[in-house]
Amino acid sequence: MPIQAVEPQRLYRRIAEQIARLIKRGEYKPGARLHPERDLATMLKVSRPSVREALIALEVEGYVDVRVGSGVYVARVGGSRAKAARLAAEAGPFELISARRLLESECAALAARNASPAQIKRMRAAVGAMIRDRKRNVMPLENDRRFHLEMAEAGGNSALALVVRTLWDQRTGPLFLQLEHHFDTPDLWDAAIAEHQAVLIAIEAHDAAKARATMRRHMDEAARRFQKSWTADRPTPRKRTGNGNGNGAA
Repeated sequence: MPIQAVEPQRLYRRIAEQIARLIKRGEYKPGARLHPERDLATMLKVSRPSVREALIALEVEGYVDVRVGSGVYVARVGGSRAKAARLAAEAGPFELISARRLLESECAALAARNASPAQIKRMRAAVGAMIRDRKRNVMPLENDRRFHLEMAEAGGNSALALVVRTLWDQRTGPLFLQLEHHFDTPDLWDAAIAEHQAVLIAIEAHDAAKARATMRRHMDEAARRFQKSWTADRPTPRKRTGNGNGNGAA
């Protein structure tokens, strides 16, 4: 038998597969509540964000049901290997936020140095559109993306802009969408819009250090929002803009 390449596996996938095996063996019965996220992280000796990514993957695959305000329960119907295979190539939501924190903070600094008046005008228009969306009681999904991509382009480095666009394409995948499904709220978006405004003000002032710091703060806050306890009250669903293929205030 010829030697085959070994594919590196993301941590959250290893955690998800271990929990899935326990479910398949019957150690967690259908309808049973899993251990709390904090306890699973301690038992597995991993971070809570990695556990959360694994639980979201298991939810997408059909192994568990996440009930915000209650906990995570084993689903009545088993998971899907096909879905698991598709998710194996997808970066975890917190991995994406971390990568975007690194890249987009530098893009913000570059935009503060290099953005033309026309590019600043387009960024300002994107933030204005986000505010109008909120006033109309809809989630400003498309305009959130628009602001970040305009900022990346304004930095003047096409390679960085391409990477940022690729990361944004990843964040419209099923894992990020499922995580955001549990935590998207109007208050979350109001905070995120204020963070976008702070980034824009720094770019308009051509203050690279402040632009970098405010973008990092925005991404840190995005991670914090998505790490809230499962026991928080479930938000009321809101109308969405665009085609619904991307959401979340980050």
